Amino acid sequence: MPSYKIHFLHRLNRTFGRMSESECVLGLLAVLLLIISGCTALKTMKHTRDVIYLNGNIWTGVAGAPRAEALAVRGEEILAVGSGDEVSALCGPQARVVDLKGRSVVPGFIDSHTHFISGGLQLTSVDLRDAQSRREFVRRIGKFAKGLKEGRWITGGDWDHEAWGGELPHRDWIDTVTPDVPVFVNRLDGHMALANSRALERAGITMETPDPDGGTIMRDPVTGQPTGILKDEAMALVYATIPAPTEKELDEALERAMDHAVAQGITQIHDMGTWSHLETLRRAARKETLKLRVYSFVPLSTWPQLGQYIDMYGQGGNWHRWGGLKGFVDGSLGSTTAWFYQPYDDAPQTHGLVVTDTSVLRSWIERGDALGLQVAVHAIGDQANDWLLDTYASISAKNGSRDRRFRIEHAQHLTNNAIERFRHQGVVPAMQPYHAIDDGRWAEKRIGPERIKTTYAFRALLDAGASVCFGSDWTVAPISPLEGIYAAVTRRTLDGLNPEGWVPAEKITVAEALRCYTLHSARSGFMEDRTGTLEPGKLADFVVLSQDLFTIDPVDIPQAQIFMTIVGGKVQYQVDDH
Repeated sequence: MPSYKIHFLHRLNRTFGRMSESECVLGLLAVLLLIISGCTALKTMKHTRDVIYLNGNIWTGVAGAPRAEALAVRGEEILAVGSGDEVSALCGPQARVVDLKGRSVVPGFIDSHTHFISGGLQLTSVDLRDAQSRREFVRRIGKFAKGLKEGRWITGGDWDHEAWGGELPHRDWIDTVTPDVPVFVNRLDGHMALANSRALERAGITMETPDPDGGTIMRDPVTGQPTGILKDEAMALVYATIPAPTEKELDEALERAMDHAVAQGITQIHDMGTWSHLETLRRAARKETLKLRVYSFVPLSTWPQLGQYIDMYGQGGNWHRWGGLKGFVDGSLGSTTAWFYQPYDDAPQTHGLVVTDTSVLRSWIERGDALGLQVAVHAIGDQANDWLLDTYASISAKNGSRDRRFRIEHAQHLTNNAIERFRHQGVVPAMQPYHAIDDGRWAEKRIGPERIKTTYAFRALLDAGASVCFGSDWTVAPISPLEGIYAAVTRRTLDGLNPEGWVPAEKITVAEALRCYTLHSARSGFMEDRTGTLEPGKLADFVVLSQDLFTIDPVDIPQAQIFMTIVGGKVQYQVDDH
């Protein structure tokens, strides 16, 4: 008899020898239940079939590696990558075979910056993103208000005033179509929003209400009355009065967001969210209903709470992790609240806003970093980025050397000196390429021809050795990685006026853009040992595409089809193969 069985029987004899008859019966029942459950688990493992994906055109993302034609999955991990014969030889005779029919395969896309559950909520809110006129803006809000249940707010929106010439909307535009419905719809960048009179009333905002620190209440130049436009921290005055979503609404929003994301080939996201969002994701993880992997960030101001949370619950697993903090230095270019050294060309009375008092922000960063948490801070203007790089350097020196991977979210407008510092300091520029082709329509009128030369500086940062990671900032921009890759490679603005690219010197290659959306994004969240490339032992997260992004005209990249999205070896999205 094998030694482990003899040892087990001796342990039973010693244990049950000290028990009463009834205790022995209960003990034996417990042992039998354990044996049955163990056998069931072994049976399940035994009948888990390997899956071989054959006849593919596989870009593994591994530097210098040739294309492969086959990939095998065992459980949640990649078993092998190589030729069809090599891969098939490693799998059992019962392996299931999927014929890729020559389709392209790439590592799963990792979106390093989303507002994920907020995006899920927005999918059922009024959509103003492509409203091209004041009339259309008002019509959509009025129509949405008619179908709204009593007591509900109209939120979301994602409007862009540049689409109709740059005039900011006014509460007078929508008051007549929403007399009894509070409305608070944000600009697509999330740094200013329009409130109707009912919403201002709910929030107690009048002409006597002072501007809060880090925010602005726009006022009529003649009457002094609020126009309804609130910028940055002023928005909090209204948000505080909007009823929070219920647990059920949050769960439903997550489900919608996941379905939307996996259809775009996304296998992992970083969520710049809230504590209620983190708990929503944890509920889904416990129920094993997550369809993609999530790394949760919570507000930087809550660093003590996150430290305590990790002490109690750890930092999660492969499907849902937490440990990141997200803060703000400034606002946005579109809202003229990004913090620049020089004033705006089209708004010379301002050079932007400091959203969070810099002494307070520095303290939060330092204390969060001292706890070993990852810190990511939004900075858009050139002065905001320089201040943050200086702060990160100082705190790194004070708190000591470690692999901290400080992040700057957006890193949009940089000085030449800042570009060189990212690699030297090991700071991750977490960027969103779609913003370049969106903002590029009007950015020059904001900051002039010189400052745009180092705007969305993808090429310069990669050449300087920075580990640029890509994301979408959804719902500020579409969550589609294919549109992001197209933006980074072509830099063709949405208005069609820059067919050769806006600031074309900052274009990058398809391979570079893919790495920014895969391996670099994995690294930005400490997951490069598990995801980001297609290698044996890594998690089986990959995407099957209808076309090879390397061989089609880059202009056609957004038209490529996501054929299949696989996360942890499980197909989470697939189109009919006819």
